[in-house]
Amino acid sequence: MTVMAERTSQMSVQEFETIASTAPETVTLEFLNGRIGVKKVADGDHDTIVAWLARRCMQARPDLDVYQGRGLRVEAYREGRAKPDAVVVPEAHFAGHGEWADPAGVLMVVEVTSYDSDTDRRDRHEKPTAYGQAGIPLYLLIDRDSCTVTVHSSPDRQVGGYRDAHTAKFGEKVLVPGPMDIELDTEILKNYVR
Repeated sequence: MTVMAERTSQMSVQEFETIASTAPETVTLEFLNGRIGVKKVADGDHDTIVAWLARRCMQARPDLDVYQGRGLRVEAYREGRAKPDAVVVPEAHFAGHGEWADPAGVLMVVEVTSYDSDTDRRDRHEKPTAYGQAGIPLYLLIDRDSCTVTVHSSPDRQVGGYRDAHTAKFGEKVLVPGPMDIELDTEILKNYVR
């Protein structure tokens, strides 16, 4: 019989929010699985990919807004705090929200991998689990290490994560299903990897 060790939280959500509100602009702080995490400042290629995706989303769906670095309350019971690289929502959805918004109404979150040691744990494991628990319909991972785009859909709110994941290589066309219903030609992403 395997006994799983319960992970204790480093701090309360309130303590994290206090620390995050005073962090310098050179880092982005997140709080997942009861632990504080630090995201490096994005490089120019990273930002270019996010801008490319924002244009594609808004061209295909002008009824949407794309926010960068928007704070979301995620995980079970909204005890996690994440700042995805992009959040896609209906127009003006976040009007009146504070720094950490409830994810209800979010259509898709996007992460673009960075070249740091935490990318595997954070973007490929912790975030899909947290976003699925939060019920966010789609998680799009643009992975610069493997030169792939993975569309996660059908969130599993009970255990976290997503029931479906489709991965395509850079250069292929990727269908992002409902509620987005758009197709992305990922050929240009080959230009933004090391």
